[in-house]
Amino acid sequence: MEEYLNASQFTSTKGSVITIGTFDGVHLGHKEIIKRLTQAAAIENLSSVVLTFFPHPRMVLQKNSDIKLINTIGEKKQLLDNAGVDHFVVEPFTYEFSRMTAEEYVRDLLVGKLKAKKIIIGYDHRFGRNRNADINDLIAFGKEYNFTVEQISAQELDHVAISSTKIRNALLDGDIATANQYLGYNFNITGTVVTGKALGRTINYPTANLQIKQSFKLVPKNGVYVTSATINGTLQYGITSIGTNPTVGGTEKTIETYFLDFDGNLYNTELTIIFLSHIRNEETFSTIEILKKAIQQDEIAARKFIENIE
Repeated sequence: MEEYLNASQFTSTKGSVITIGTFDGVHLGHKEIIKRLTQAAAIENLSSVVLTFFPHPRMVLQKNSDIKLINTIGEKKQLLDNAGVDHFVVEPFTYEFSRMTAEEYVRDLLVGKLKAKKIIIGYDHRFGRNRNADINDLIAFGKEYNFTVEQISAQELDHVAISSTKIRNALLDGDIATANQYLGYNFNITGTVVTGKALGRTINYPTANLQIKQSFKLVPKNGVYVTSATINGTLQYGITSIGTNPTVGGTEKTIETYFLDFDGNLYNTELTIIFLSHIRNEETFSTIEILKKAIQQDEIAARKFIENIE
């Protein structure tokens, strides 16, 4: 179970500096805002708080939403912890919550539960029922409820928005290098190894079939990638194939990894697959033998890439 606080569980003997947002990816653009948050908290002797909402509002308010996110909540918490944030608060987003007035939201949540003394937020931030309140309303509430508001500039917000969009688009294009560059770390997927169809074993390329729990987690474009994972405390490199196995008439999307120089049973193991480089797009081969030769070429390409990074 992923552990994180909701606002009712928040405890701090100090007031807080809060920033609010999705922070999907916790990428390099976000890091500048987080740096401002933690610095302000240190200077004013307050707790630093990142407030987000889950499920994502679009999942609740747009029933047909097929939104895909770079991070799960657990991944996001780890990244924010690493960035020095004191408290990551995830408020459950429901239809009832969306009906709160702007003043109820500020008075009861930000001030009442999270002890806001300073809020760092974008100039275009909107909140409250129907998102009808803006930063000017927040500044007015600040005077009434004794907190200050610091605006994040349009230029900074554009950088954050562009980064998030570029990361999602890069992953959907299979461009792992660009995604990792903007993230400032290597994109990864965590799941449990489950029983597959064992096709790989029949051609001497046994694979670990990864099943991820979160349907909203963004998965890169179908194709073949150089990846790594830590297994029993040891770094292992591998070749990960994302796709439907069209050569054998597959229809279900799978994430399968052949680990180089590794032999062991991984069933029911939780693994984090880290994406390092794109090798090729998914292809349909006319025979299993041609598929096997393609995988041999994938292995050569993967080993060459690994040699250059070690």
